[in-house]
Amino acid sequence: MSQPIYGRIVNYRIGIRTQASKECLIEFANAKNVTEGKNLIGQKVLWRSGKSMLSGRVVGFHGKNNVVRAKFKKGLPGQALGTTVELVI
Repeated sequence: MSQPIYGRIVNYRIGIRTQASKECLIEFANAKNVTEGKNLIGQKVLWRSGKSMLSGRVVGFHGKNNVVRAKFKKGLPGQALGTTVELVI
């Protein structure tokens, strides 16, 4: 069994006047560039806090670094920023 892959929630996806709490920017340490991050698209991510658990899916890239966008069904709370998510394989 392989070790779980963890990422860090960097921020919400934001625009000039809007903030999308359902979409988050996640940084994975093992994905160094876009070519290594292509296999992350479509994968499921889990955010856990105590007894609550929210699941989302990686939908695309954000820039050319190791940051991806993940869309959650429910919006993540503000305390989720800076915490870790687990990539479910």
